[in-house]
Amino acid sequence: MLETLVLHPALDSSWINFDVNALVQNFWSATFDGLTFGAVYGLIAVGYTLVYGVLNLINFAHSEVFIVGAYGVVVTLTTLGFGPSAPTLGPAALIGDLLLALIVGMLASAVTAWILERVAYRPLRKRNAPRLVFLITAIGASFTIQYLIFLIPGVGANAMPAVTMFIPQPIFDVFGTIVTSQQLIIVIASVLLMVATDWFIRRTRTGRGIRAVAQDPDTATLMGVNKEKIIQITFITGGILAGAAALFYVMLVPSGVIYNGGFILGVKAFAAAVLGGIGNVRGALLGGLLLGVIGNYGQILLGDSQWTDVVAFVVLVLVLLIKPSGILGTSLGRSRA
Repeated sequence: MLETLVLHPALDSSWINFDVNALVQNFWSATFDGLTFGAVYGLIAVGYTLVYGVLNLINFAHSEVFIVGAYGVVVTLTTLGFGPSAPTLGPAALIGDLLLALIVGMLASAVTAWILERVAYRPLRKRNAPRLVFLITAIGASFTIQYLIFLIPGVGANAMPAVTMFIPQPIFDVFGTIVTSQQLIIVIASVLLMVATDWFIRRTRTGRGIRAVAQDPDTATLMGVNKEKIIQITFITGGILAGAAALFYVMLVPSGVIYNGGFILGVKAFAAAVLGGIGNVRGALLGGLLLGVIGNYGQILLGDSQWTDVVAFVVLVLVLLIKPSGILGTSLGRSRA
């Protein structure tokens, strides 16, 4: 005798709002918003990609390198008089203030990345520590930086005050969806930074050193490449791009800077690096843009913004299962100029 199957309330699918019509109606806005956030993911993902390409290390503390840069950006802008409301500044003054905040954010992240390499990873390399020790150290360094920020007087568990840089202006219309100045600035600036980084890796002498160490560190050392210097430059380069991403993130989420706020963003950036092909600089940008768009589609399709984070984890798992090398999948050491 067949029995009727009764679903437990916790397994009831009514909490999932699979709405294709909503996705169709909001397709272009979701696409442009996704590309904007994806550009931020891509810049952070480069830090994961560069360090993995050179050291075969997943630097889980890179998310904290990013958040330190975000604090630098917020503190700089707050000191310059920015607040929850956009300031009334002329174009030249506004650009000057944003460039200063960008430089401070880059410096803060770059210095953090440099200290991280010197204090956490270099002693392990000198002792030829197993890779598992590097991984555990990276996780420990991540929590250490988080709680060092938490212990700063006046910071604690509270998010930094909101900082609004400017009011986004409509630039053009695509099928009824307005593309704003903020979106264009973030996407174009991120692409330019990625192009500059790709040129640096492929065309400069230091870039050739990075690729040589990534391919064969022992042979590179015999050929006169200073491996330790190259590793430092790799961490600093990733830090600089994380600092730039920090400015764009604050631009998108004015009140989103908190001591542990880099964790989820770091996971998304890592997923983007894996999706594009970890170890591939161009793949980091591609993966970031795709992940941003896919995440936005997912949250609209499933009816809740929290699904964005779930989608990032699902994409990460699927890529690891189906194509672990990622979309582009060329290692940093074997990339060609």
